[in-house]
Amino acid sequence: MKRFYIIGFGLLLLFDTIGQTSFKFTAIDAQPLEFTWQWIERVFTNHWVYTAILGYIGAFFTWMTLLKKAPVGPAFAAAHMEVITVMIASVWLFNEEITPSKLIGATLIVSGILFLAIAEKNITSGVSH
Repeated sequence: MKRFYIIGFGLLLLFDTIGQTSFKFTAIDAQPLEFTWQWIERVFTNHWVYTAILGYIGAFFTWMTLLKKAPVGPAFAAAHMEVITVMIASVWLFNEEITPSKLIGATLIVSGILFLAIAEKNITSGVSH
């Protein structure tokens, strides 16, 4: 079961990260932002928008599979690790900086996930405080 979660959440993060970064590539390539038919054409003739859609379809099916077995609270929290994977990918792909506030935010996300996982483990093992 542990392998299922590791592979499942790894795939979820991969698909989410692909989706988010592909949307950013689409936005960059479709500039300037203007509400015209030419802009819509630039968006929908860009391969990145379709990569983003595929990423979100993959994330949706992975998420639905995970929810069949994973406890909702920790699963929902773990799914938010995408914020961290997208931040890391953005450094590499878009030359964005990791600022102190981003590091603090990432630390808080990971801490929250760990606390929820510990709480879920205590609940399922019958430990109470």
